Amino acid sequence: MDTDAIRMGKQKNLAGADLEDEDLSNADLSRLTLCGANLMGANLSGTKFTAARLDGANLMGCQVKGADLRANLLGANLMQADLSDSDLRGANLRGANLMQANLTRTSLAGAFLSGANLMSVNLKGVDLRGADLRGANLSNANLQSANLSQADLQGAVLSETNLEEADLREANLAGANLTGANLLCAELTGANLRGATLSGTCLKGTILDEEN
Repeated sequence: MDTDAIRMGKQKNLAGADLEDEDLSNADLSRLTLCGANLMGANLSGTKFTAARLDGANLMGCQVKGADLRANLLGANLMQADLSDSDLRGANLRGANLMQANLTRTSLAGAFLSGANLMSVNLKGVDLRGADLRGANLSNANLQSANLSQADLQGAVLSETNLEEADLREANLAGANLTGANLLCAELTGANLRGATLSGTCLKGTILDEEN
């Protein structure tokens, strides 16, 4: 694949393209169509994907540090990808596989993550304000000190998840599975916990409304 042509903006439709292990770091791929493309192991650090289409793309094990990923990543495979310091605000990650990905210092405010697989993901201190996480699998994830205020976690799986000192103010946790989760000193003022499973959950020092 001619990566120089891609960098120069000469190719706008790369649906299904094989870009495995290619170096596209710091490239501007805004509005590019990469639906179903294979980017496994590629270097995408600092790359700009604003409004790009990556539906169903394979980014397994990619280096995507410091990238602008405010893109459509519906059903994409980002397993074990390094997304640290990336901008994912408002990104469409519905049904995406982010298992064991590194998301430290990323911004996911307002992102769409319903049905996404976030098992064992490091989200320590990450901004998830207002994110849609309905039905997402966050079991064994590290969300220590994460900002989940006003996030929608209805029906999400948070079993054995570390939510120590997390901000969950006004979050929707209705029907969520919090079995064995660590909510030590978490802030849950105004949160909806109706129907949530709290078996074995650590609530020591947690700030809750009386109605919860």
